[in-house]
Amino acid sequence: MTSPDEYPYGDLREYLAELEKKDLLVRVSRPVNKDTELVPLVRLQFRGLPEHERLAFLFEHVVDSSGHRYDGSVVLGAFAASPAVYATALAAEPDEVPARWAAALSGPVAPVVVATGPCKEIVLEGQSLLDAGGVDGFPHPISTPGFDPAPFLTAPYWVTKDPETGEYNVGIYRGMIKGPDRIGLQMDTPTQHIAIHLEKARRLGRKLEAAIVLGAVPAVGFASAQKIPFGVSEYAVAGGLMGRPLEVVRCETVDLEVPAHAEIVIEGEIDPEHLESEGPFGEASGYMGPRTSSPVLRVRAITHRRSPVVQAFISEFPPSESTLMRKIAFENVYLRFLRQACNIDAVRRVVTYESGTCNMFFVIQLKDPRPGQARQALYAASGYEASMGKTIVAVDSDVDPEDLDSVVWAMSFRMQPARDVTVLPGKLPRLDPSAVPGEQSSALLVDATRKRPYPPTSLPAQEFMENALGIWQELGLPELSLANPWHGYELGEWSDEDRRNAAAAVEGRYAAES
Repeated sequence: MTSPDEYPYGDLREYLAELEKKDLLVRVSRPVNKDTELVPLVRLQFRGLPEHERLAFLFEHVVDSSGHRYDGSVVLGAFAASPAVYATALAAEPDEVPARWAAALSGPVAPVVVATGPCKEIVLEGQSLLDAGGVDGFPHPISTPGFDPAPFLTAPYWVTKDPETGEYNVGIYRGMIKGPDRIGLQMDTPTQHIAIHLEKARRLGRKLEAAIVLGAVPAVGFASAQKIPFGVSEYAVAGGLMGRPLEVVRCETVDLEVPAHAEIVIEGEIDPEHLESEGPFGEASGYMGPRTSSPVLRVRAITHRRSPVVQAFISEFPPSESTLMRKIAFENVYLRFLRQACNIDAVRRVVTYESGTCNMFFVIQLKDPRPGQARQALYAASGYEASMGKTIVAVDSDVDPEDLDSVVWAMSFRMQPARDVTVLPGKLPRLDPSAVPGEQSSALLVDATRKRPYPPTSLPAQEFMENALGIWQELGLPELSLANPWHGYELGEWSDEDRRNAAAAVEGRYAAES
């Protein structure tokens, strides 16, 4: 394992070089249309390849529908096309990712301000900004061709400061490109931290300064996607992931600091009183989201590296890059929350499902929970974030929370609806077309843990399955991927007489024991 203090990447480009070295990056040199071809090409692997075979794509010859060729390139799938890509971005092995997140969340490292950085190679303000095309001067792809009304920024790290405390927030919120100097901001729910900053600015009667970072060292992107408490700096969490301070520089026209090695930085301000039509957009729910009225960033300046790499995320229909990023991040933060903040030591895993955008369907695995602990975990998980956790299921440690068949088995035979199911009102709907506009949503909590001793599972005991496995391999049969449980085991309701009878049966003495 590469320890955080040996985090090897100083910027996005060094990381992409490592992906290519590991054969996890496809370099495309032929012309590709950003408006009609680019995202559909990468989308194919999320509809037609197993997760472990998916790769990042770097497009070096990007054009638009008019034939204009852009200076620079576009990368998609670079952070979470697959678990191997994600682990590479953290400079860890896949099984070391939880420990890396735990260390970062427990030991954030504050950023350090430097005089300048590569993000200042080109500085565009005033007439030079307009001459360069402003925001339109970069190859931002259309994410859902045939449905989206414009290109959107899908991997932007919006940087703002709390107008009252000065604490930083860095979050990923999509941005609709409305012109060379205007970008729409979509926040989904009023609980998003940038929405809180905007509301504070509105109450103070001022505009909110903001900077959009496109393309940074992976730790910044991962921290921006994480659900961390309000007031905790994502820059510090990024430093925790790296094991060293993130280098940041002062912006040109706003009182903010941004990663010094970023590819592109867009500076501006948001008037919290001014809203414009935004969307529709292909959402992670698997449906087109509605047109909304949303704030707008008025661009003051853009700084960037020469021939910048524009990063975008594959989002929209699940599974996607964004759902895998959320899955790994959310599972780790919820596990830490339940075990440490809530002191529920029985919790072993928290699993989210990409098909539910990793926001809607959670499974909490507990080992030998004491009376009340399963219900406590369900309520605590539901309360962590008002818009997350539409369905939450608690299961025992012998149930694989990643396997829906195993979860359905637990729900079918370890819970009674009248006793073990709770519906909680007052949740915030999150990109959910089943919710009635203007109304609150609700949460379904299911305690599918055993409430008493159970008979053994109806599979051959472990010794017999292990022997069968040896014969299987001896016969040269296809390689197995065994689902849990794959052998029988006791669950408390089994007597000495039952054991004697079973032992006699396999010795051929069942008639004598009957």
